[in-house]
Amino acid sequence: MPALGELRSLAWGGADDGARWAAVLPRSLTWVTAHDGARLVGFVNIAWDGGAHAFLLDTTVHPDWQRRGVGTQLVQAGIRATREHAGVEWLHVDFETHLTAFYAACGFTPTAAGLLRLHP
Repeated sequence: MPALGELRSLAWGGADDGARWAAVLPRSLTWVTAHDGARLVGFVNIAWDGGAHAFLLDTTVHPDWQRRGVGTQLVQAGIRATREHAGVEWLHVDFETHLTAFYAACGFTPTAAGLLRLHP
């Protein structure tokens, strides 16, 4: 998964060789990618608890492709794919405050949530 690692490094900074995704993706309900030809330019992951709750994670768009609707298309495709799975009733997403308008435009209602960092 080197292409995903490269995309994440470019979009979020830091090093990501893509190795961890080999363990993450098989556990996912689904994931969606966006490409410019053969080049990976966007990604979103949908994790699942095996029951009623799914979780939209890791929305990532290459910096050269941001503000072109790619992120919105990825999230909307993730929503559509999640709706197709019987028994999934809720799609959760956590986001930083500056992304509130983006996720609201994608159909999410902001809610209060808690977060605990396990390894500071």
